[in-house]
Amino acid sequence: MNVALFIPCLSEHMFAESALSMVKVLDHFGIRIDYVEDQTCCGQPAFNSGYRKEIVPVAERLIRLFEGHEYVVAPSGSCTAMVRVFYRELEIDPALKPELESLSHRIFEFTEFLVDVAKVATVDGSFPHRVTYHDSCHLLRELGVREQPRRLIRAISDIDFVEMEKPDTCCGFGGTFSYKMAEISLAMVERKCRYIEASGADYVVGADSSCLMNIDGWLRKHNMHARGLHIADLLARSLGLA
Repeated sequence: MNVALFIPCLSEHMFAESALSMVKVLDHFGIRIDYVEDQTCCGQPAFNSGYRKEIVPVAERLIRLFEGHEYVVAPSGSCTAMVRVFYRELEIDPALKPELESLSHRIFEFTEFLVDVAKVATVDGSFPHRVTYHDSCHLLRELGVREQPRRLIRAISDIDFVEMEKPDTCCGFGGTFSYKMAEISLAMVERKCRYIEASGADYVVGADSSCLMNIDGWLRKHNMHARGLHIADLLARSLGLA
């Protein structure tokens, strides 16, 4: 089984460790990996700001870039959803539409790929801590991924997994929303972090670095116990890979 890595901007520039953890975990499960070096942003920030025509060249380049790869895997539900779901709303060159349709069936978020494609059912690892899980909006609502990350977490033998209250409540990040509507965003992340605190978790695990950046920043600023942890880092640590 072969995968091409799709590394989103935030992963590359701020959370490279999580991207490397994903690589280590994929390799651990016997998956062959290719990295296309000249990949760029998927265009999501511009798309969400209304620049739908302007990002068409970016989208078309990405579609061409991953042509011919068996699978494409990303450590982000948000950027995976951008390609799989929202590229179809763009005025893509008609000649590229068959390849876009193909890519939409070959691109997966990391946990979705491990469970649904690679059929990973057991994780022979150790992580003796209490963790809870945050459902990121695009991963849950656009891709329908809910149980896959939970299955992987529960597969770690000595982990203490607890569900927080309302795990699918938005953390308030939303890209540019967090500074365009800063007051609302802060109220949302505070509510989220109160749910995390009430769960008694040592770590809040998620599949999107953007959410974790927002949540972990609030937790640290307010001296709360829990810390944010990408699920790729959780799996890598439990397997002794990081």
